[in-house]
Amino acid sequence: MPPKFDPNKIKVVYLSCTSREVGVTFVLASKIGPLGLSPKTFGDDIAKATGDWKGLKITVSPSQAQIEVVPPVSALIIRALKGPPRDRKKQENIKYSGNITFGEIINNARQMWHRSLARELPGIIKVILGTAQSVGCSVNGCHPRDIIDDINSGAVECPNS
Repeated sequence: MPPKFDPNKIKVVYLSCTSREVGVTFVLASKIGPLGLSPKTFGDDIAKATGDWKGLKITVSPSQAQIEVVPPVSALIIRALKGPPRDRKKQENIKYSGNITFGEIINNARQMWHRSLARELPGIIKVILGTAQSVGCSVNGCHPRDIIDDINSGAVECPNS
């Protein structure tokens, strides 16, 4: 017999979904059902919470019927580029071109720092610059790899917090 459910214990469940699209109910039921929540109403809550991230894959962290949207680094960069939302059923492998500022990179790094394994802020800045390189954009008119090399050599000052 399985152990009894403790209603006072906070349980965090991570779901990966595409924004505004409620997943198949039985997938939600297998993760949310043991918590005593309705998969249908919870799916509607997920659709409402992920409305700002149209067309991007995100991670949803429901904890006691509260939904926290955790966007990946690439979604933050695409949002900083002000790229158009893509229809994932019609378009594949879009290369974005554009220019974002180093200040936006630092803001994204501060937003992602709590989920990163980097000990200091320059480490997560380098991760975000690498993602910017793979997305296909430039930072302050330069290639992101050049800025990573400048950070390593000390030519570019990064805040420590």
